[in-house]
Amino acid sequence: MQFKIIPVTPFQQNCSLIWCDATREAAVVDPGGDVARILAEVEKHGLMLKKILLTHGHLDHVGGTAELASKLGLPIEGPHMDDQFWIEALPQQAQMFGFGDAKTFVPDRWLAQGDVVELGPLRLLVRFCPGHTPGHVIFFEPESRVAFVGDVLFAGSIGRTDFPGGNHQQLIDSIKQQLWTLGDDVRFVPGHGPMSTFGQERATNPFVADKRYG
Repeated sequence: MQFKIIPVTPFQQNCSLIWCDATREAAVVDPGGDVARILAEVEKHGLMLKKILLTHGHLDHVGGTAELASKLGLPIEGPHMDDQFWIEALPQQAQMFGFGDAKTFVPDRWLAQGDVVELGPLRLLVRFCPGHTPGHVIFFEPESRVAFVGDVLFAGSIGRTDFPGGNHQQLIDSIKQQLWTLGDDVRFVPGHGPMSTFGQERATNPFVADKRYG
């Protein structure tokens, strides 16, 4: 698996373009906006965009989904159905944050714990990680040991839980039960900011470190 991080929207959200080197089939994770920029990267790498994958329903992660899906006839997979209320509220979210016209949509496939997303020969494993939003999921590619975790975890921080449906303890539980169990060596792409590894965060993240020495 290859991937390219494309920061989009005024929130600099880490949209990710992922693809199989052999087939050139690609998916875009969390197209929050700036659809022209995303499509330019698809063309630059000579890829065939096959699907849209969503970690959760917040505007900066899904704002460009309806436009991109409509333009190319792409199926939308994710998030978990508990984030449906966020997707239905996209027009109001967009108005509140001055994002222009973000249209609502209905995913072709809601995702749940244990689901698998296929992209050519690639198999992305889905883990359900509520807390930042009630329907948040993450995608893990076991061969390359890379996870796309949306706003669950960041380098040195964790997702906010003060939005509707957020739950701090649930988020901590998701990180420890669903992320740490994938292995310390796993590199992850967060929703914002630089990449890190689960091992690094277990050792140093002030919100979820193991506190082995304290």
